[in-house]
Amino acid sequence: MTTLYVDGDACPVREEVFRVATRRNLPVVVVSNGARAARPSGLPSVRDVLVAEGADAADDWIVENIVRGDVCITADIPLAARCLERGARALSPRGRPWTTDNIGGALAGREIAQGRRDAGLMTGGPAPQTRDDRSRFLTALDAAVEAARRDLLAPPPRPWVSFE
Repeated sequence: MTTLYVDGDACPVREEVFRVATRRNLPVVVVSNGARAARPSGLPSVRDVLVAEGADAADDWIVENIVRGDVCITADIPLAARCLERGARALSPRGRPWTTDNIGGALAGREIAQGRRDAGLMTGGPAPQTRDDRSRFLTALDAAVEAARRDLLAPPPRPWVSFE
């Protein structure tokens, strides 16, 4: 069964995830660290996991538990890349599916932006979530869940073998 993993630290689309999960009867795991614990949902299908404080503690927990056929909702590009490596799907809160085709460019862009921030050339965070962003996210989450369910039905990918 597909499980939705939510990077719970400041996730702006938790309620949307809960709505889709309830409609599709999917389990949800919201993972937060001790510094910024997410408010418990109170829903029976939602498991709240509180990990120790630490820069990547929540990310590490998700990566250790996510498997092929699951979906991670995160704005954290390195976490999305790690989930893809595990064979899972990843989706940004704005509805952008992270794929093996686009994650490399996103990681590179993140490094460039970090360099600009470190040099004092950029300030501020992401723009607030709009109604269009939420709508796009809901559509993308439905598509990601369907794709993840197909992943579960397909045979696992064969490991790459070199014949050199």
